[in-house]
Amino acid sequence: MNLKNIFFFASLLISVFFLTSCSDQEDPVVTPNVDFSGSYALSDQMGRPAINTVFVSDDRKDQFNETEPSDMAAGFSAAFESRLLALNPNYTTNALGLDATTFTSVLASDVLNVSTQGKTTFFDGTNVLTGRALADDVIDVELLLIFGGPDGSSNSGLTSDNVDANDKPFSTTFPYLASPW
Repeated sequence: MNLKNIFFFASLLISVFFLTSCSDQEDPVVTPNVDFSGSYALSDQMGRPAINTVFVSDDRKDQFNETEPSDMAAGFSAAFESRLLALNPNYTTNALGLDATTFTSVLASDVLNVSTQGKTTFFDGTNVLTGRALADDVIDVELLLIFGGPDGSSNSGLTSDNVDANDKPFSTTFPYLASPW
């Protein structure tokens, strides 16, 4: 290739680069069309996974989901206690030392507590309901508290769902969720 052709192709590449990357138009800003002027109704609550599913009867699901958390214990504790004792007739206390009445009043207020100081965990043997880390085995904790008895060792076949980890590793950067399949 002679020098004239090299100069021509080099000039052509430089021209293409400038024409494609030096636009005088900015990318348009997309503004979402969101309307917040309407009325909204509480329709589903799931502070603690599986609690609503297990302890609320089918005919009261909508009522539970529409109840303010501050009113849940008064409206649902008795039904939760009845369901707990139907699931585990030998229930006395759990690994938290809670009797059936106290435990179900805690469960009936279906909110996820968050500690602003200390470790965030659903339950690690020491810290209790101080939040929820992604890797916390919430279902195992709930099963342990329902069926495990005072020291967590009763009914060993009922205290775990035997799913010990997420199906994919969590990310080390925010928002820390595993990538979708």
